[in-house]
Amino acid sequence: MSRFLLIAAALLTVAGPAAAWGKKKPEAEKTEVKATEKAAAPAVQKASAEARAAAMRMEPLARAAFFNREFERDPTDIEAGLALSESLRALGQYKEAAEAAQRILMFAPNHYDALLAAGKSFIGQNNAFYAVEPLKHAIELNAKDWRAYSLLGVAYDQIKRGDEAQAMWDKALGLSPENPSLLTNKAMSLAANGDLAGAETLLRRAAVRPGADIRVRQNLALVLGMQGKLGEAETLLRQDLPPELVDQNLAWFQAQLKPVVTPAGGTDRSWNSLKGG
Repeated sequence: MSRFLLIAAALLTVAGPAAAWGKKKPEAEKTEVKATEKAAAPAVQKASAEARAAAMRMEPLARAAFFNREFERDPTDIEAGLALSESLRALGQYKEAAEAAQRILMFAPNHYDALLAAGKSFIGQNNAFYAVEPLKHAIELNAKDWRAYSLLGVAYDQIKRGDEAQAMWDKALGLSPENPSLLTNKAMSLAANGDLAGAETLLRRAAVRPGADIRVRQNLALVLGMQGKLGEAETLLRQDLPPELVDQNLAWFQAQLKPVVTPAGGTDRSWNSLKGG
């Protein structure tokens, strides 16, 4: 009997620790599950630098789709977010472009290019009021880049703050003298406010600068045509437009230049009356 009890006691002694070791504590189970999940989580697979460079050469729709996938894979990928915003602007989807830029600014509020992208996108969707703060912040971060001043000038001009717009373009021209894009923006703001002669002077300066494009020449043609200088306007128009479009533009100028009878019986040849046409 005593031998049986000793054997049973020995079995219990051996079994006890083994059973206790085999039964895991809940905390240990949770730790192990978390470690397993972490090990199983796949790493973010970004496209290679070569693939991204190739995507940048795609047309805007395909480019937007590519970088949207990249940005979704890694929402902290600033390069992908900026490329997505630029591609959406090229498609005219300014609201979505602004959203992409703002997603970057949520975790990188001082990223200069993202601030510019937000400003461009708000201006593009005619919500320039919301472009002012990011562009002012961009200037605080980098006061030596003419681009932020230029964009802020466009934003101010869009929200009818013309004097401030002109001041921003003057600052930009101080950093990038005789820049044709800046001269054109400044000129067209003057034209919209009735100063056709001032606009003509600036556009003539812009037109002879290296890098002046069709936009500069056509704006100069517009300002000349509005002043009745149709011969010179026609010469500029024929540099860039097919004959039928030139003829249509000239006919439009001639129609707009006819005196407009005012309610008082006089005539109005002002820029505002022409704009209304």
